[in-house]
Amino acid sequence: MVHTGEVHAIVGENGAGKSTLMKILYGMLAPDEGTIRVDGKEVRFKSPKDAIAAGIGMVHQHFMLADNLTVAENVILGAEPTKGVMLDLDAARARIRELAHSYGMELDPDALVEVLTVGERQRVEIIKVLYRGARILILDEPTAVLVPQEVDDLFASLAELKREGVTILFISHKLDEVLEVADAITVIRAGRTVGTVEPDEVTAEDLAEMMVGSELPKPIITGSTVTDVVELELEGVDVDGPEGRPLLADVSFRVCRGEIVGVAGVEGNGQTELVETIMGLHQLRAGTIRLGGDDIVGWSTRERRHRGIGWIPADRHRNGLLLQAPLWENAMLGHQDSPPFSKGPWIDRVGARKRTAEIMQEFDVRAPGVDVTAHALSGGNQQKLVVGREMTAGPRLLVASHPTRGIDVGAQAAVWAQLRDARQAGLAVLLISADLEELIGLSDTLLVMLRGRMVATLDPATVTPKELGAHMTGATGAVV
Repeated sequence: MVHTGEVHAIVGENGAGKSTLMKILYGMLAPDEGTIRVDGKEVRFKSPKDAIAAGIGMVHQHFMLADNLTVAENVILGAEPTKGVMLDLDAARARIRELAHSYGMELDPDALVEVLTVGERQRVEIIKVLYRGARILILDEPTAVLVPQEVDDLFASLAELKREGVTILFISHKLDEVLEVADAITVIRAGRTVGTVEPDEVTAEDLAEMMVGSELPKPIITGSTVTDVVELELEGVDVDGPEGRPLLADVSFRVCRGEIVGVAGVEGNGQTELVETIMGLHQLRAGTIRLGGDDIVGWSTRERRHRGIGWIPADRHRNGLLLQAPLWENAMLGHQDSPPFSKGPWIDRVGARKRTAEIMQEFDVRAPGVDVTAHALSGGNQQKLVVGREMTAGPRLLVASHPTRGIDVGAQAAVWAQLRDARQAGLAVLLISADLEELIGLSDTLLVMLRGRMVATLDPATVTPKELGAHMTGATGAVV
């Protein structure tokens, strides 16, 4: 039971049923049995349209905005106000300003979405559902890509929404944030409710144990394994976008064997372009990229993969998986012309299926078998399959973009352990993450990107998340 005007958090392992439950509440799936009541009345939704009509809105983890449209145009899509037969944009702008001001989420209705920060884009998503009259708001991993200052802003807005009587369902893996913002917390395990507790009754460790039966893991490395052998080196790298706008400017750094170099930055400040450039998806205007001393600027993405670059992409759906293909086909993506996935020019189905089963066992990918499609897996199990595929291929350099995004505390611990072990064995790792605790805990060296440039080099042993966030947002001009 969720009360009016409260923040009710839902936590649980990947595959525990959180996403399925939220999809049922939002009309994307139909329940096999049981009842749902809104304001005391039993409801049964056939589509999200029915849920919206009942006052339920959902903000997905991956924003659903058109970058080339304004804030106002994004907000009113599908709910356009009219004056006679004409679109009434003035009325829409006025309503958006009213909602934004009321809930402490100031936005310019005429701003293009492509120029907004991640935190501002999230505000657009929230305003979009409030514009449609939502009184029950589902937030799916709302802080996954926010820096600490943006998290503070979001929580201030949630407090204002509560005061106005809006009910919030808050889905998150970040247990410290759950304890800070929630009025009540429901823990789900294996599709069943384990219990509902109040934040002042439990600790993060208690919640972790309720979720997975173990203590809350920490991303910590001990001792230095950094060698003087440079595995990846970028020097003076410049990359321009389609219209000549700089995407990367004078980027230079090194990653040595046995070293994890972390890259922090508010999403949209060049991290994606940096990774894509290393993988050969952008042409350089200037600069060099070397792998083990070899200039790889002219190499194709395929050649870079063959020469030992592993890649965990930030968006597993777009760049990491074929959702309608079976797991054994997904497990060989990028390695399909190498044993055990092939024999000569032919795919080795027996070898591929065997290796996939090994990956699933080692990385705890929970699925009935290697023949189910990737689409059938929860997001966390999809991520574990991608991580396992790349880690078991024996890379010399691993480019890991948000490797633990959207996975539970147990899976996080497994991925962190794999990265620590690989570092110990001499793997060079470039780690891009929005989880500042993860970056600080796992990195030997910490870089900060802002507007396509490396603006700071920080010591993970001494920097705090607040200080790191200040560098990420440009709140300090200091370069360490």
